[in-house]
Amino acid sequence: MRNLIICLLCSVIISGCGFSLRGNYELPASVSQLRVGSAEAHSALERALRNELKPYNVDIIDASVEGHSDVTNIYLLSDELDRRLLSLFSTGQVAEYELIYTVRYELQFANSDAQLLEFDIKREYQDDPDAVLAKSRELELVLSEMRKQAAIRIIHQISVAQHTLSNSALVTP
Repeated sequence: MRNLIICLLCSVIISGCGFSLRGNYELPASVSQLRVGSAEAHSALERALRNELKPYNVDIIDASVEGHSDVTNIYLLSDELDRRLLSLFSTGQVAEYELIYTVRYELQFANSDAQLLEFDIKREYQDDPDAVLAKSRELELVLSEMRKQAAIRIIHQISVAQHTLSNSALVTP
């Protein structure tokens, strides 16, 4: 009985302080519809973002559809993958890269100005010149994982930006 009371007390304290598991982002109720678009037609990042938004039950509207001025807009401006040399083999061939995936997008909530946001996701990638085909497939998988992580980060930034926007609206007279 004592253990049960201790467990209940701990769970009440943890939930009361606002703790939530990492990756468990709640979108505000005001973000029930999103207009998603990108500068590049059929963008892989746009597809990843749409897939990550499915569990949130958000109506996704194409950027090409006009109207809906009370909708939150996300416009993916660019996503680029750069490589930076980290190490070389004794033969002079590249042994390791740092992959840098940069995402730039514009976020605009209803009745507010657009915000230009940018972030980087970095990964170390070991290159093996003897397994070119396997490494190219591995690079595709790493890039796909980086896009998924970028989509999750965009969702998190939407949540944070909306929360910040609603708090600043409460403070200003």
